Amino acid sequence: MKHQDIGSTRWAIAEGYIPAWSHGPEPQMTSHETVCLLNACDRDAHVEITIYFSDRDPAGPYKVTVPARRTRHVRFNDLTDPEAIPKDKDYASVIESDVPVVAQHTRLDSRQADNALLSTIAYAAS
Repeated sequence: MKHQDIGSTRWAIAEGYIPAWSHGPEPQMTSHETVCLLNACDRDAHVEITIYFSDRDPAGPYKVTVPARRTRHVRFNDLTDPEAIPKDKDYASVIESDVPVVAQHTRLDSRQADNALLSTIAYAAS
């Protein structure tokens, strides 16, 4: 069965925050934010992520490629070019792709021994 192109080319995650510290073994239990990207298309997705803050100009774009018919989980903690995303600072993100993708946001907060995990679908711009 051939999959149709699904998703959108613009997504927004209004909520973002990377805790400054973690509890548990690294890298598995490092507190982090992730955008999970699904590319069901037959072409590679060239994705740009721009980070917005309440008190300064945006950072980015951070460039990511998601191969055709693949998924890629991108930890915001690992984005360093053009600059690292600061910890302990609220932010939001806009994800733009040259082919339709699906974006999902996940956070692991391991500042306590009892960890918290949240996940939500991003907002797709029409």
